[in-house]
Amino acid sequence: MSRSKPDGSAWLLAGGIASLLIAALHVVIIAAGPRGYRYFGAANLVPLAERGSPIPALLTAGVAVIFGIWGAYGLSGAGVIRPLPLIRTALILIGVLFALRGLILVQDLFRIAGGSLHPVRAAVFSAASLLIGLLYLLGVKARWPHLAPRRP
Repeated sequence: MSRSKPDGSAWLLAGGIASLLIAALHVVIIAAGPRGYRYFGAANLVPLAERGSPIPALLTAGVAVIFGIWGAYGLSGAGVIRPLPLIRTALILIGVLFALRGLILVQDLFRIAGGSLHPVRAAVFSAASLLIGLLYLLGVKARWPHLAPRRP
């Protein structure tokens, strides 16, 4: 029995689902209000949220939409939904942005090891970003031939 070579779709599917979960988390943060902003590191939005300003919710909703779009691109790259425009470019950009955000993990670990009161959850968020970025980038590398633009 021969095994077929993995085509990377599982990596892009996992990255896409992770992005959609992050989008949903941002909706939960809006619902949680000031406590949600504080816990997830957006302390600068807490005073506005406490005053009832719509700005934190609008900004957070915008971020949720971006992660939702990124999730759709992950699903598209995995072949779950129809091909989206500029799929190769978008998936590489998404992977690079997640990975760059994830590299903050190094700074987080130094802060934690140095005894600062830096929250461990910040390192967890950074590690998750790095992992998601790698899922996208490895998926793109493996699925490159399948991500070719369609000819009319």
